[in-house]
Amino acid sequence: MIKVTLPDGSVREFAQGATAMDVAKSISDGLARNVLSAKVNGEVRDASRPLPGDCTLSLLTWNDAEGKSTFWHSSAHLLAEAIEALYPGTKFGIGPPIENGFYYDIDLGEKTIGDGDFAAIEAKMKELASKKSAFERKAVSKADAVAYFTEKGDEYKLELIDGLNDGEITFYTQGSFTDLCRGPHIPDTSFIKAVKVMSVAGAYWRGDEKRKQLTRLYGITFPKQKELDEHLTLLEEAKKRDHRKLGKEMDLFTFSERVGAGLPLWLPKGAALRERLINFMKEAQEKAGYVQVATPHIGSKALYETSGHWEKYGKDSFQPISTPQEGELFMLKPMNCPHHCEIFASRPRSYKDLPLRLAEFGTVYRYEQSGELHGLARVRGFTQDDAHLFCRPDQVKEEFLKVIDLVLLVLRALGFEKFEAQVSLRDKLDRSKYIGSDENWQKAEQAIIDAAAECGMKTVVEYGEAAFYGPKLDFMVKDALGRRWQLGTIQVDYNLPERFQLEYVGSDNARHRPVMIHRAPFGSLERFIALIIEHTAGRFPLWLTPEQAIILPISDKFVDAAKQAQSQLAAMGIRCELDERSEKIGRKIRDAELAKSPFMLILGEKEVESGTLSVREHGAGDAGAMTVVAFARLIQERIEMQLGQATAA
Repeated sequence: MIKVTLPDGSVREFAQGATAMDVAKSISDGLARNVLSAKVNGEVRDASRPLPGDCTLSLLTWNDAEGKSTFWHSSAHLLAEAIEALYPGTKFGIGPPIENGFYYDIDLGEKTIGDGDFAAIEAKMKELASKKSAFERKAVSKADAVAYFTEKGDEYKLELIDGLNDGEITFYTQGSFTDLCRGPHIPDTSFIKAVKVMSVAGAYWRGDEKRKQLTRLYGITFPKQKELDEHLTLLEEAKKRDHRKLGKEMDLFTFSERVGAGLPLWLPKGAALRERLINFMKEAQEKAGYVQVATPHIGSKALYETSGHWEKYGKDSFQPISTPQEGELFMLKPMNCPHHCEIFASRPRSYKDLPLRLAEFGTVYRYEQSGELHGLARVRGFTQDDAHLFCRPDQVKEEFLKVIDLVLLVLRALGFEKFEAQVSLRDKLDRSKYIGSDENWQKAEQAIIDAAAECGMKTVVEYGEAAFYGPKLDFMVKDALGRRWQLGTIQVDYNLPERFQLEYVGSDNARHRPVMIHRAPFGSLERFIALIIEHTAGRFPLWLTPEQAIILPISDKFVDAAKQAQSQLAAMGIRCELDERSEKIGRKIRDAELAKSPFMLILGEKEVESGTLSVREHGAGDAGAMTVVAFARLIQERIEMQLGQATAA
C-alpha cells in the first residue's frame, strides 16, 4: 500500500499502481469528472499515471492555473492534429501553453494559412475533440524517436530530440496524431468544448532570426462555450484599453523607426507622468533611508563577466561596443546591480554603515527579439526603479519586510487591490542555470519564505522562476480585466557580493561578506505605465494624471478669462490645460473626453458674471458650478484621500 497526503493534510492509503484519477474517484465521481491533471510531490503529471509511492497529491481542475495550463497544452496537440488532417505534410516545431491559450509553430511548406481558414480549423478541432480520444503517454528510446521523425521527414522534431538524453524521451498520442512531448495532458479530448483560433503570425525557429520563419497559430479553448464568449468580450474591452492606442490618443509616447524598434520616445505629457512616478518613489525611498546614486549607461565587458551576466545573457544582449583602443570593449548596461556593487566597494565599509540602501532610476538595455516587442510592455531600453540594499545577515529579514511595505504602498497608491506574491525558487532538478553554492541558495530561499510568512502574505511557490543569482518574491497583479502582470520584485542575493568580493568590517574587527537585496517596486517604468494605462483605461489617479483639468472657453471672447483661471489654478498646484481653439464647445468636450481629462471646466458669459466655472467630471457628468478656489480644494482633497489611504494602510 502507498500513503497519499492530500492538501488538507489528510492521508489515504491505496494499492501500488493507483493513479491520481483513482484517488479522485475515491473522493467523488463529480470531482473525478473535472480532474485535468495532478501535482505529485510538486510535479504536474497526467492524472492517469501510476503514483510513484508515498507522495503528496493535489488534484488539478480548470480552477487551478496548472490545470488550465494542462488543458491548453492538450489543446495545442489537438490543433496540431487538425492541421495535420487539413494540411498533410505539415512539419511541427513546438506547441506550448501560454498565459491565455496556446500556440503551435508549424512549417506548411508552400501552403499558407490566413484568417479565412480559421473556421475550418476550428470545426476540425471540435470534430476531433468529440471523439473522446485519450492522451496516451509512451516512453521511447532515442533511436526509435529519431527513426519515427526521420520517416515523417520532420527536421524540427529531430533537432529537439538531438538535445535530449536517452531514457528521458516520451511521445503522446491522441487520435491519429503523435507528438514528442514530456506532458502532462488531460485525460481525453472530450474536455475541450469551445475552440477559437485567435491569430496567425510569423516566428523564427527557436527564436533565431537566421533560421527559417515558421507559421505560428495562436488559439484558446474552454470547457464551456459560455466561458469562451466571456473571454472574447473581455478581449474587445482590452482592445479599447490597449496602452498603445490610448498612449497615442493621450499624447504620452511614440516610437520611431529611425530611432529604433523597442526604444520609446516620451512626449511632454508622458515625460511628466514618468517624473511624477519617480518623485513619488523618491519621496517614499527618502523616508525609508535610501540614498540616490547615478551610474553610466555603459560598462566594460569585464564588469559583466565578473557579475555573470555576460555568461548567462551575453549572446542574447546588445553586442559589445569597440573603442579605438584595441581590445577595449564596453556594453550597454543590461543591469544596474554590478555598478552598485562597485559603488559599495569604492571605500572600506563597517558594520555600522549597514544597511546601505543605494537607489537609482537607471536605464538599461536588453536586446529583445523583434517579434516579442509590444508597445511599452516589452521594449529594448527601459528605466528601472532599482535599488540594492547591502546588509548584514542578521538584517536580511527586517530589510526584506520593509521592502514588502514599500511595494504594498505602490500597489495601494495606484489602486491595485487584487494581487498575489509569488515565491520564485530554483528549478528542483536543473541547477545549471544558477550561480553560487547550495548553502547560499538555501539561506536566501529561506529568508524570503520566512519574511513572507511573518507579514501574513498569501504566496504561491514557483520552481524554476528564480533569477540566476538568487530567489525572488514577485508580485503578480490582476488588472481591471483580470489579467495577471508581474509588477514589483524583491530578490535576496548571496552570490554577487561573493563574485565582487564585497566586504565590511564587523564588530569583531573581522571581515565579513554582506548580503544583497535587489528590489524594484515598479519593475520598469515603461511596463508599469503600460499596465496602469490599461488598468485605468487612461483615467489615472488624480495625483498622477498629466492634466487634472482642462478649461474650455465657450468662445474666443472668454479666452482671457480662461487664461486668468488657469493661472490661478496653477498657483494653487493644479495642473490645468486650456483649449483655446476656435471650435464649438461640443467638439471641445468630445476631445477632452477622448483625452481622459478628469475634469472639464467650462467658461462662458454666465460663469464670468458669477465668478465660477461649470465643472464636468469625466465619466460622471455635470458636477455643478464652483469657484476656482473651491475647485482647487476639491482636487487637493481627492489627492489627499487617495495617497492618505495608501499610506495609512
